[in-house]
Amino acid sequence: PEAVMAAERPRSLFALSAAAVSRSMAALERDVWALPGHLLRGLLPLLTIFHLERAEDAARRAGLSTQPIWHKLWDDVMKTRPPNSESIMCWRKKFLETFFSNVLHGVLDVSSDWRLHDCHFSPLLHSSPHVSQLTLCNMLQGAVELTAEHNHKVLENLAGSLRVLKFQHLLSCDQSIRRSLVLLLHRLIHHGSVSQVSMCSWPVPDTVLLVLILTMSAGFWRSGNALAYHGSPCGLCREEDKAQSQESAQGGAERGCNAEREGSGAENQKRSPKEADACMTSVLSGPRSPPLRNPVCEETSSKVPCGHTSIQGDSSPCSSSEQLSCHPIPRKTRRWQKPALGRKRRCLRRSRGRYADPEDLYDFVFTVAREDNSGLLEKTRTTEGENTENWTSSSPGSPCTDRAGCKKRGGPAGNVPLKAAHRFRSVSTLELFSIPLTGETCRTLSNLLSSWVSLENLVLSYNGLNANISCILSGLRALSRHPECRFRVLRVSDMFSHMPCMELVCCILSALPQLHTLSVSFDLKNQLEGSRPEASPSCSKAEIPESCLEVLEIRFPREPLHTAFLVPVLKASKSLQQLSLDSATLPCPQELRLLLEMLKECTPNLKKLSFHDVNLAEHQKEVLLLLQDTGLQEITFSFCRLFESSTAEFLSEIINTVKRNSSLKSLKLPGNRLGNHRLVALADIFSEDSSSSLCQLDVSSNCIKPDGLLEFTKKLEGHIQQRGGQLPFTHLCLFQNWLDQDAETAQEALRRLKAVCSVVNDTWDSSQAFADYISVM
Repeated sequence: PEAVMAAERPRSLFALSAAAVSRSMAALERDVWALPGHLLRGLLPLLTIFHLERAEDAARRAGLSTQPIWHKLWDDVMKTRPPNSESIMCWRKKFLETFFSNVLHGVLDVSSDWRLHDCHFSPLLHSSPHVSQLTLCNMLQGAVELTAEHNHKVLENLAGSLRVLKFQHLLSCDQSIRRSLVLLLHRLIHHGSVSQVSMCSWPVPDTVLLVLILTMSAGFWRSGNALAYHGSPCGLCREEDKAQSQESAQGGAERGCNAEREGSGAENQKRSPKEADACMTSVLSGPRSPPLRNPVCEETSSKVPCGHTSIQGDSSPCSSSEQLSCHPIPRKTRRWQKPALGRKRRCLRRSRGRYADPEDLYDFVFTVAREDNSGLLEKTRTTEGENTENWTSSSPGSPCTDRAGCKKRGGPAGNVPLKAAHRFRSVSTLELFSIPLTGETCRTLSNLLSSWVSLENLVLSYNGLNANISCILSGLRALSRHPECRFRVLRVSDMFSHMPCMELVCCILSALPQLHTLSVSFDLKNQLEGSRPEASPSCSKAEIPESCLEVLEIRFPREPLHTAFLVPVLKASKSLQQLSLDSATLPCPQELRLLLEMLKECTPNLKKLSFHDVNLAEHQKEVLLLLQDTGLQEITFSFCRLFESSTAEFLSEIINTVKRNSSLKSLKLPGNRLGNHRLVALADIFSEDSSSSLCQLDVSSNCIKPDGLLEFTKKLEGHIQQRGGQLPFTHLCLFQNWLDQDAETAQEALRRLKAVCSVVNDTWDSSQAFADYISVM
């Protein structure tokens, strides 16, 4: 090694075995990183991932890239091709992130490859700083492992690096596992950097677990001192409480001194002994922190009277101190009465410094005390003899008051007791995929959404909402009225539509005019067409205020596209830049022309227009009008049957129109049966006399064969020579074409094309795809 470090015998460096390098690197690391670049290049492939990760800075200084080594590590260890591998910018991060997940879930043995095994290397600890996305599955074994005491530093690293937390294929779990999940969410969300929580593929969700994740994602939980971590309260919460107490005490002392100075004059010194004692007490003790208040309640309190109802039905006006929607109430210690049957419930409010019992998780999520976002406080008594507090609503502006599915009912998965919780940091993106949401769960989610001010993106996909969509909208409407609301993106998709798509779009925009992106997608109409409810008066008659909408995507369940219903949306969306219409039917030939006229009149900022699975075979004039629009930069006709009954003249008109349009940057024509001859003709868009600025062309799924692609390439090369080597064309998309029928010709065509532009294609088996198509006919 001394000879190697002195560079006297550089050849011996490459003769070192991998084991020898691993053993000696700890002592010689500093000198090794100072080696010349040509020596370091030969050394890097011999390193374990521990030393390879530490050599990044030295390699960068020497002008070397470790990306090929990490890529080879992925191929050798993972033995799979990652999705969208072409878009992976850093194979180091990709490998270490996947390595962390596989080791955590026990699907990768570090002893299987010498590069993964090192005495200095702790797999979870050293790879955790590179993890920005983590998926927890099944019985949440990963949560249990990460919250174990020996992985404390791993969890600390994740709190700084993790941005996306996903839950997939979850199963019911016991109390101890839920306890570990609470600790994990508290550290990663409340005191960490997680900004997105996604849950998917949960056909029969555990309601306790689901509500727990939703609640903590929204930033609600009990006081931080009640969260014990390895036998002691959360240190971060303890520090925050200490800082807040010091600020409160200092503020109280300052207010007391100011009051004393103001009252020191001769005319203001008339004070009774009781008042003086009260003032001194307030200075010494400091003000109490007010309990969490619901912003929706504060907003509606001026419109909704506050009442106090007993079980007998008597009512009397409540005092001003009981109006929680207007003023905070000092917390009062209250004991739960022992029920006639069952165990004694534990009080939600734990004294400072006491540890939380794991069974309190159930009490927190499914306590009898339920709080909703309204202004009426109703005290009831359960059949078991327990005293409860139930918030009910009579305000039209509070959640769950609009349509069917939002009726106020008690239940174990009802509203979360927010007034008994402490507010922590919350995530900005929530995604729920393929998780059935019951009415009770929707009411809980609506209750959380109403004050979730950090929420920016909400994705609800295949949740079986039906009429419960109005309950979700009620919570979002309440959220939109909050002065700190940042909600901008809503995506709703489901199998069956509860109401016509355009009616739902109008409802959403009426409630949420601040939205920037709205996506509504349904596969089919309601199974029982006669069971579809009548049009909601609140939606059909509501005027849509001027909105901030920039992106609108609508997937119709084979519904007719009536432009008259879309016009109010377009008129209210002057900022609309992107419009996508999917699976709509055109009831008459004039409908599309009317739509184009309204788009030109109402949306001057529209840049992208997309039609998918809309039959445009009989609308050739309208297609040409769209291609002439100088305001559009991207036009998509996806599976629109453009050339189903067209003539050669129609294709020539398309080419000539695009050649004259200098503003169009992207033209996407997937699934329109172009074939070889039409693809070759499209090359004339880039002829010498063309003024087109077209950069991107998508001809995926168009029955293109290798010989046709080669002819298109040759014709394109000829146009480049005529234009002096300058061509705006940069991207060509060729997914799912018949290029496997002649591999040699296809390779030649792709090789020559890649010298002209960036080509995106795949290894698609056309024969198997055709067999699959025949099998489902």
